[in-house]
Amino acid sequence: MSQPTQQIVIRWVFDPVLEPDLFEGLLSRRCFAFLFDLIAVSLLWLVAAFVVFFLGLATFGLAWLVYPALWPVIGLLYTVSGLSGPSSATAGMRAMGLSMRTLDGARPDALRALFHVVIFYALSFGLTPLVHLIGLFNVRRQLLQDMIVGVVVLDGRVLAMTGR
Repeated sequence: MSQPTQQIVIRWVFDPVLEPDLFEGLLSRRCFAFLFDLIAVSLLWLVAAFVVFFLGLATFGLAWLVYPALWPVIGLLYTVSGLSGPSSATAGMRAMGLSMRTLDGARPDALRALFHVVIFYALSFGLTPLVHLIGLFNVRRQLLQDMIVGVVVLDGRVLAMTGR
């Protein structure tokens, strides 16, 4: 006597065929979110640079050695704290209604967010910003750093309406 067989169907948690609303207009909103975040990090850098300047005066120039690392450190802290936070988005992503999830639907942790931002800058500055055009040819609108780290950026408003 043979046992009944079951068919197992494996599908993505966020399927663009079944849920196209999650993927509408992502690339243009990601560009505007990046510009928003760039302005936010620049403002934070200005404040930190002002503080470091006066610390440098107090330490006879010793604190000024921090200047070269100031921009990358502030950018990393800003992005990692936003992506690994409760909204899984930086301030620019929240303003554009975006949210990041892992491929299994979870929110990214701090280590995954750190890898994502480091790979983003390595690809952008190491190769060329044109490497981000891969999102035009991907059905999930994932960029190369998203594929490497295993995350997907989605419409946060639709995620909120569906309770995810």
